[in-house]
Amino acid sequence: MFWGVTMTADRGSHEELGYGIGAVSRRLGVPAPTLRTWSMRYGIGPSRRSPGGHRRYGDADVRRLEEMNRLIRAGVPAADAARHARSLVEFLPDAAPGAGDGGPTTAADADAGGPETRETPGAAGVAGAFGADGRDGVPAVGVPTADMLARAALALDGSTVSAEVAASLAAYGVRGTWERLIRPVFDTIVRRQSEGRTGVDVEHLFSERILAALHPLCAPPAEPVNERPVLITCAEDEQHSLPGFVLAATLAFDLRVSAVILGARTPYSAIGSAMRRLGPSVVFVWSQLAETGDPSHLAALPALRPPARVVAGGPGWWDGLPPRVPAATSLEQAVSIVMATL
Repeated sequence: MFWGVTMTADRGSHEELGYGIGAVSRRLGVPAPTLRTWSMRYGIGPSRRSPGGHRRYGDADVRRLEEMNRLIRAGVPAADAARHARSLVEFLPDAAPGAGDGGPTTAADADAGGPETRETPGAAGVAGAFGADGRDGVPAVGVPTADMLARAALALDGSTVSAEVAASLAAYGVRGTWERLIRPVFDTIVRRQSEGRTGVDVEHLFSERILAALHPLCAPPAEPVNERPVLITCAEDEQHSLPGFVLAATLAFDLRVSAVILGARTPYSAIGSAMRRLGPSVVFVWSQLAETGDPSHLAALPALRPPARVVAGGPGWWDGLPPRVPAATSLEQAVSIVMATL
């Protein structure tokens, strides 16, 4: 996984068991009695049962509730919001074909953008869509849902992916966009790959468009809150650079933290050289694959004065990290460690 995107082989037990109503209530900020009302009145409720017979929400159930909640807070009547949320079946985990109001659909329909009543929205068509609350708590207009973004990605419509991601970044910042849009779409792409319904072409196009959107946001802020920069890099021979750019953009764009990113496949000798030149407060090294996760290289990084805190990011690192080198496997963990160190 990277920054919460669960690869097929890593799916946790929570997906098998689902979520209780209390957990969903806390996640959405919606009282449990309201969730029960939505389930009884609009059919937006838990679709699973635990081994003990208790009703549980799956990931797709939660995603539909998030969409319904967003629309209601944006002023859409509850019945209309529920009708739209129920139609979000094609690209969500746990969804069964034909479960929405639009009738049965096929994999071919999904890959082509869906039937005529569900055509892929272009950049102009998204302008009237309701998104979730913006960064100031004001309903954000013109921001797509994860379902819309998935349609564009599966259709290899790079221009629409770029436009929709840009709209979300402007409304929610990097962290909000990652959690609300990018991460769910990556989960969808991975699921479809495991089912043999999507090739690597979709993943590559989507990743490339996300990187293009994040690049300008990684620029140092005009008035950074930190004197010593944060150095972000991949481990030697590690090619998965997107998580580093997500972190760099989050720090610079959302939090006004100056960061320098070296990118993929950076030799440890080059990391050490950059450390000596920049004198960073934090050195964040990402390892996605076990082949790049030998922790002995972290212990061999140069000692600076004042010292730099080395952080091991990603699931690739082997056991036995050097003392005082924390592991960060989520975006929030990485941001928390960085901000606590500055």
